[in-house]
Amino acid sequence: MSNRFIGARQTTIAQEIQVHGTGVHSGAPVSVRLHPAGPDTGLRFVVMKRGRVTAEIPAKVCNVKNLTLCTVIGNESGATVSTVEHLLAALRGLQIDNCLIEIDSKEVPIMDGSSAPFVEAIDRVGIRELSAPRRYLKVLKTIRVEEGECWGELSPHSGFHLDVEIDFPSPIIGQQRLSLEMSPGVFRNELANARTFGFMSDVERLWKAGLALGANLTNTVAIGDDRIMNREGLRDPMEFVRHKMLDAVGDLSLSGHPLLGAYRSVKGGHRLNSLVLQKLLEDTTAWSIVQAPRGREPRPVVFERSAVAAAAE
Repeated sequence: MSNRFIGARQTTIAQEIQVHGTGVHSGAPVSVRLHPAGPDTGLRFVVMKRGRVTAEIPAKVCNVKNLTLCTVIGNESGATVSTVEHLLAALRGLQIDNCLIEIDSKEVPIMDGSSAPFVEAIDRVGIRELSAPRRYLKVLKTIRVEEGECWGELSPHSGFHLDVEIDFPSPIIGQQRLSLEMSPGVFRNELANARTFGFMSDVERLWKAGLALGANLTNTVAIGDDRIMNREGLRDPMEFVRHKMLDAVGDLSLSGHPLLGAYRSVKGGHRLNSLVLQKLLEDTTAWSIVQAPRGREPRPVVFERSAVAAAAE
């Protein structure tokens, strides 16, 4: 195998992490604890109620239950966790393979609408390398899904490449396209702080449907008829497509392994991301699991502190 396998060993977080926030759809307070996990655990949600484990839900596309405005995963007994994509994007974006995600609600907290708070929390404790070799899901042939003007495809590639294009009738967004070769540094610097967005014209309809009850200007970019409603404006002129790309990182993490492939998405979202991944996995000739070569002995802890964490020291 070639040196394209950056990070030949599996990883987990170095210490337990606790975050608190609000569910963007439920409006309810949520606490999440991230626990270090051993090799081959994967990313797994552990649902708690009154101090007792009520469900375990592996973060895999076979467990996707709903894709309306967010990604919802669940198990056969009916337990679900929604809005998983931003947290999963942070974990997969930083190349964390194994983590137990303990949650006391049916929804991951929205935080500021991006992955940045999760990335900053991970950066504060560091990443621990494990002894087991990392296994990748390698795309062997192109898989494509089309739905009207929307389409997405996964193609063979030696790394993990994303090419995402959006096109909204709103002049505030319009057409945006971004193409990036993914790595922890690229995710942290280019995607992590891009926030979710929504249109003011949709708010009343969403509220009536029992959705977006916790959405506000601290966690969502609100788009009016002719302007951004948030006082601080956008974090980046391309924040909209950057967030769609962030969502794709989270949704594609449901493959259960880091991907070796190139993903192209046009006018897509959670549904398209999931459909492409499902179609890939259904065709056993389109992918294989490859193991990174064994290298040096693992390092106890890899610290990649954010500027926020460094400033606090």
